[in-house]
Amino acid sequence: MKASAERRRRIASRPNQLPPPLSSWAYFFDIDGTLVDIAPSPSEIVLERILHDLILQFYDATGGALALISGRSIADVDSIFGDSNLPVAGQHGLERRSRAGKITRHDIMSEKLDFARTRLAEAIARHPDLTLEDKGLSLALHYRAAPSLASFAHRTMHAVAAATGAEFAAQAGKRVVELKPSGKNKGEAVHEFMREEPFRGRTPVFVGDDVTDEHGFVVVNAMGGHSIKVGGGPTVARWRLADVRAVRAWLERPDEE
Repeated sequence: MKASAERRRRIASRPNQLPPPLSSWAYFFDIDGTLVDIAPSPSEIVLERILHDLILQFYDATGGALALISGRSIADVDSIFGDSNLPVAGQHGLERRSRAGKITRHDIMSEKLDFARTRLAEAIARHPDLTLEDKGLSLALHYRAAPSLASFAHRTMHAVAAATGAEFAAQAGKRVVELKPSGKNKGEAVHEFMREEPFRGRTPVFVGDDVTDEHGFVVVNAMGGHSIKVGGGPTVARWRLADVRAVRAWLERPDEE
C-alpha cells in the first residue's frame, strides 16, 4: 500500500480504472453487503478470518485511519470483529468510537422511542417472519425472510415515524426499514472522523452497498475522495465493484511500484 510518485502518475493515466488502495488514504467501510454477504438475518452473517485479518492489516498500514460505518450498533460490530477496538460509527452515526477509543452517542427522546417500539411490536405480531431489532438508539424492521411483506413493513414504519413527530424519521435500507433520530447519517459520521487524527488531511474512501451509504458517498465526493458502490442500483458513487468478493480482490491488489 505504499505510495510513490511513479505509481501516482500511472494511476492518473488510467482515469476509468479504480486505483489500487494506498496507505495514505482514509478508509470507511460499511459491513453487511460490503465486507460480508447479507444473511437471512443480521445475526447470521459470517466474517471470514482472512477478511478480518485483511481489515486489521489495512488499519495498521494506515496508522489507524480506517473506520467501520454501519447501521449496526457498536456492540454488534464488536461482536463481529472481536476485540479489535476499531473506530466505528454505529447506528448510521448515532454513536461513534474515535481512534482514541472515545465513545459519543446522540441524545434521543427515549419516551418517543419507547412509544414507537410498542407500536411496531403490536403491528408485526401477526407476522413472525418480520424481525424488529432494537439497537438502543434506533429501531430496525427487517423483512429479509419475508420480502413479500416489504410494502407492509415500509407503510408500518412510516406511519409510526409520523406518529413520533419530527424528532424521528424512517430510513429505507436493503431489506430493512429503520426508525432513527432525524439529522444523523453516515455522511455526518465521515465528517466527524475526518476532523480528527489520523483521518484529517487524507483522501477519504467510502465503500458501501446500500442506499444508506449514499450520504457517505456525497461527503466523500465533495472532499475529492473515492466513493465505491458495491453491487447494482443507482448511486452517486464514482466507482463500482460487483460484490463482496470484488471488494476483497480490490483490497488484496498488490502495490504497483
